[in-house]
Amino acid sequence: MQIAVLKDTSDSDARVAATPDTVKTYVDAGHTVTVVKGAGQAAMFADALYTDVGAKLAASNTAAVKTADIVLSVTGGTAKLLASMKSGAAITGLLSPTDNPKYIDAAASAGVTAFALEWIPRISRAQSMDVLSSQSNLSGYRSVVEGAGIYGRALPMMMTAAGTIAPAKIFIMGVGVAGLQAIATARRLGAVTTATDVRPATKEQVASLGAKFIAVENEEFKAAETAGGYAKQMSAEYQALQAELTATHIAKQDIVITTALIPGRDAPILVTKAMLDTMRPGSVLVDLAVERGGNVEGAKPGEIVTTKNGVHIVGYLNWPSRMASDASNMFARNIKAFLPLVTAEDGSFAPNWDDEVIQGAALTRDGEIVNSRLKG
Repeated sequence: MQIAVLKDTSDSDARVAATPDTVKTYVDAGHTVTVVKGAGQAAMFADALYTDVGAKLAASNTAAVKTADIVLSVTGGTAKLLASMKSGAAITGLLSPTDNPKYIDAAASAGVTAFALEWIPRISRAQSMDVLSSQSNLSGYRSVVEGAGIYGRALPMMMTAAGTIAPAKIFIMGVGVAGLQAIATARRLGAVTTATDVRPATKEQVASLGAKFIAVENEEFKAAETAGGYAKQMSAEYQALQAELTATHIAKQDIVITTALIPGRDAPILVTKAMLDTMRPGSVLVDLAVERGGNVEGAKPGEIVTTKNGVHIVGYLNWPSRMASDASNMFARNIKAFLPLVTAEDGSFAPNWDDEVIQGAALTRDGEIVNSRLKG
C-alpha cells in the first residue's frame, strides 16, 4: 500500500498525522510511505527523521497524493487537493463533516473514500483510535497551564515566613475528557478545584480526582445523558436553576475553564456577562468551546478579551496544536490503530466494509456520500 502524509497548509495547525515512529512501522510492514517536506517540522519532527526510517519525501501535497492509496492528514487538506488523488484512494483526518459539505461533495466527485476520524464510534475496541479523546486530553491539561500563566499568581497554598498565600480556586465546567484532565492538572498544581456537568455519572468521576461536584441534582439531572455518553440539551427551567447556582459559585473563582460541547449544536452559553461582572479583577476564563461559538459570553476566537472589570477571557483556538509534538504522537498512534481496518492481509488497501468502525467513519465511497449522518 502506498501511504502519503500531508503537510497541513493552515496557519493554525502545527500537528502532523504520522511521526517517524509510526512511519517506521508502516515501512517495516512493507508499505511505501511518502511524507511531504516540512510536514513534521512544526511538531519538531525534521525531514531527516522520516528519511532515516525509510520514508520518501515529496515536494508538495499535490505530488504526494497522486499515487497514494491512502492519505494521512490532520485536517484533510483542501477540497482542491482531492481532485489530484486517484479514484478509489482514501483520505483520513479530522474532516469536520457537518461543517464542510463542499469538501465531502468534492471527495465524492473525485471518487475518493473519506474517513472522518472524529466519527469513529466510541466503543471499547475503538478506544485506541479515538482521536477526540487523545487530543482533548492535551487540551484539558494545557488549559490549566495557560490559565495559570495568565492568572499570574501561585496556585497552591504557600506558607512562608512572610505569611501565607491562599490557594487559587479553579472551576471546571464540563467533565468530559478535557474537563477530567483539567481537574487532575488543577489538583496536581494545588488549586482548590470544583467542577460541574449535567451528566450524573460525572459526579463520581469528579470526586475520584479529589474535586468537589457542583450541580442542581434534580430529576432532570438524573436523566441528562445520552446512550452515547454525551450531555443532553437541558430544559430552560433547568438551565435557569443551574445558572443561578453557577453565578454564585463563579463569583468566588480565580480561574474558570469551560469545556461544554453538544455534538451537532453550537456550544451552550454557560457564563454570561452578568456572571463576569461579579468576578474579581485578574480572574481568568478559558473557553475551550470557542470554536463552536463558545461557552463564555464575549469570548472571541483566537483572542484574549479583558472586560472592564479586569477579567480575562481566553479564546485560543486549536489547543492540541499548542502541544504539537505530543498531540502528533498521540494522533499518529490513533491512525496506526485504525489502518489495520483498511488493510488486507497482503498489505493492499481494502477496507472491511462490514466493520462498524469503518461504517461510522466513512463519509464517501465509489463516488457517493454513504454516511447516514450526512443524509439527513
